[in-house]
Amino acid sequence: MSPSTGTADLPVAHGLEELTRLMERRRGLYVRWSRGPGVDLGRTSSVDELTGVRMPGLSANPLDVEDWWGDRPLVLWAARRLYDYAHLPHEKGPGVRPWVLAGRERGRGPDNEPLVAEVEPLCWIDDAVIDEARAQVAAQEHAWGPLRRGGS
Repeated sequence: MSPSTGTADLPVAHGLEELTRLMERRRGLYVRWSRGPGVDLGRTSSVDELTGVRMPGLSANPLDVEDWWGDRPLVLWAARRLYDYAHLPHEKGPGVRPWVLAGRERGRGPDNEPLVAEVEPLCWIDDAVIDEARAQVAAQEHAWGPLRRGGS
């Protein structure tokens, strides 16, 4: 997989290990769940769904490992980052899928997510990677719930 600036020829990460190798080679990576860079790069900012306010970058989730993670497996970190947001394609509709980007953080959104500008698309994340992430999470001793939970 090699980085690409175009969207039609954007490479695809087909496995969780492939994604973690990319994370090992480069810091400052994010995953974004959307219809893709072809749509997103034309506007280069997300909109707060509640207020309609344009934000100073695209909302994304960081892939960089935090120090507190220690020596735990990077593949589990990547699985967690994907698993927590795997509900978004269902919520946001057809064509929404994850892709990896590099860029510069310009602020935080209403859910404290990074807002990224100067975006460089790197790769799509294949559905099989999301399946692997779910399997990694299911194999853990303590069950994890999805990030978005229904309340009563």
